[in-house]
Amino acid sequence: MSALTGAQTAAVVMMNLDRSLAVEVMKHLGDDEAEAIAAEIIRLRDLDAETTNAALTDFHRVAQGHLPPARGGRDLATGLLEASFGSERAAGVLTKVSSAMTGSSFDFLTAIEPAQIASVVESELPQTIALVLAHLPVDRAAAVLAELSDPARTDVAHAIATMGTASQDAVSIVAGALRARSGVFATRDSRETLGGVQPLVDIINRSDATVEKALLSNLEARDSTLAEDIRSRMFTFADLVVLDDRDAQRVLRGIEIRVLALALKGAPQEVAAVIRRNMTERNRETLDEESRVLGSVRVSQVEEARAEIVRTIRSLAADGDIRVRRGDEDEYVA
Repeated sequence: MSALTGAQTAAVVMMNLDRSLAVEVMKHLGDDEAEAIAAEIIRLRDLDAETTNAALTDFHRVAQGHLPPARGGRDLATGLLEASFGSERAAGVLTKVSSAMTGSSFDFLTAIEPAQIASVVESELPQTIALVLAHLPVDRAAAVLAELSDPARTDVAHAIATMGTASQDAVSIVAGALRARSGVFATRDSRETLGGVQPLVDIINRSDATVEKALLSNLEARDSTLAEDIRSRMFTFADLVVLDDRDAQRVLRGIEIRVLALALKGAPQEVAAVIRRNMTERNRETLDEESRVLGSVRVSQVEEARAEIVRTIRSLAADGDIRVRRGDEDEYVA
């Protein structure tokens, strides 16, 4: 390698630090910085000693003798990110990194409506459709998944959750076949995509309440362990109790009073308490009045209101505006 960029040099230094020290450094980086360095760690799989020495020298670490080449790769990047940010945030960073690094062979599908995409792929094997959806933005993938009928929809969801990394050849073959069938030409190729439970969770999170409920029910019948894993990663209305008050207030600012009144019909007392204590006195009075006016409502209306609140929470969490604390996360003390 010739001259290294700043991100490449930082990546080499991280690769040569003791793991515990590298984790501490990573914790102090912003998301953009972590993504850039993780991308370079993945790229720098086999690094020669000369380049390693040059990078370390740039950081004023005098290299004595012939340093053994450091080895990068996805596993190292994943390990550092998970130890620094936790598995959920690490998965999000790696998804962004993979997308930025590889581009997508399926960019041409962005010009096609979800219903048309579903029509184009419906004759393919579930594993092939899963490969396509894994390359699409999650909102579009969710829309395409909703257009599929069961049992195909469940087959595809299961395939996404259990698939591994696709080879360049496999991606190119599938993209080429779909491109020819759709009559639209792509401009670039993708190197790989990574399936797994988290990509499926991201897609389900963008689906409407009806699709989510039906899909999880069908997956439960097919693979209860997988369904439980998916549910454990998804935020539900009852999980409002894990938000701290500041984040709960951030969520409530974007929700209409009528939606809150519907969502609170028959809600657990703990959830209602979180909502009410994070509202102003005036809004609580308005909420009480709206609840009285509503009277009896259909269960479907309550479910959709709760789903709207959950979608808001998931969106804010994905943007980093709030933090959803999971039950298995360690507590912090000052």
